[in-house]
Amino acid sequence: MTFGLPYIHSLFDVAAWLASIATFWFSSRRLPAAALPGNRTDQPGAYALTAGTGALLGAVFFGTVNTWLSGLHALGFSMVGGIAGGIAAIEVFKRLTGITGSTGIAFAAPFAATVAVGRLGCFFAGLDDYTYGTPTGLPWGVDFGDGPRHPVQLYEALAMAAMWALLLVKLARRDRFWLANGFYLVAGWYGLQRFAWEFLKPYATVAGPFNLFHLVCLGLVVYAVVMIRRNPAS
Repeated sequence: MTFGLPYIHSLFDVAAWLASIATFWFSSRRLPAAALPGNRTDQPGAYALTAGTGALLGAVFFGTVNTWLSGLHALGFSMVGGIAGGIAAIEVFKRLTGITGSTGIAFAAPFAATVAVGRLGCFFAGLDDYTYGTPTGLPWGVDFGDGPRHPVQLYEALAMAAMWALLLVKLARRDRFWLANGFYLVAGWYGLQRFAWEFLKPYATVAGPFNLFHLVCLGLVVYAVVMIRRNPAS
């Protein structure tokens, strides 16, 4: 079967947004009030604006740089760039406003849900989305119109769905370690699994076998490890 249905991508974008909202509502009800970001800062509006601006700038910057490196002179948008930009912006905000510890636990499960559902849209978009994998002879290879390729979008969707389910279980049990470090664990897992799938994508490399997103993912993993080690509540 050949896949390539760009018009479905927008439907999955809406589904990902709805899944994120539903997950936020469900998971936040299982969090202590003190863990919610609105109760961690007296400037919740500035916090949200900082996170959104950082995520948008990171998504466009890294996505566009990657497309140019790969020979496509077009504006790009990258999920991994978005989370890296959002994290960087919030860490600066926290440093400037004196906030310590994690403020992202309420967004951890919604983020995992967004990626899990959103990547299905990337899958059905086929070649037009430029998120497809490299050619493969494996029996689960998917033909997007030019022969079987690794369905890396599905690999990532499954990996993040598994993290989403695990996180919800840990939050329901009020697991102390996960309450304190859930966001870092999700960010680290996202970076780790995405790092692996990048070897199966046809992007231009920038250092040996590594492409730009490899480096961003490595940064996310290092960030997660450092923050978990520093967190006194862990």
